[in-house]
Amino acid sequence: QVHLVESGGGSVQAGRSLRLTCAASGYTYSIRCMGWFRQAPGKEREGVAYIYADGSTSYTDSVKGRFTISQDNAKSTLYLQMNSLKPEDTAMYYCAARYCVTSQYNYWGQGTQVTVSS
Repeated sequence: QVHLVESGGGSVQAGRSLRLTCAASGYTYSIRCMGWFRQAPGKEREGVAYIYADGSTSYTDSVKGRFTISQDNAKSTLYLQMNSLKPEDTAMYYCAARYCVTSQYNYWGQGTQVTVSS
């Protein structure tokens, strides 16, 4: 079992930065594929950034060049550095983890709220 806890959300003005942290505990050695997702009120959840077993990353188009996902395996921690934040980035952000041999994310955190004002 893997337990994920996000932190680092908050309210900021447009153009500022935030760094989200996701602390993993439990059988973390079994998960190396992780991602950040977000869900705004009235909208579907969307994938924001992903990191894979080989350390490669991918991003949804709307955050490319502004967000950076990284992972500290020694600390079992996932990060999302968010720069140049926009009001449309406002959402609840969740980290998630999966076994790299599958495509389904098995473990989810409780979420951390990010609110960006103009």
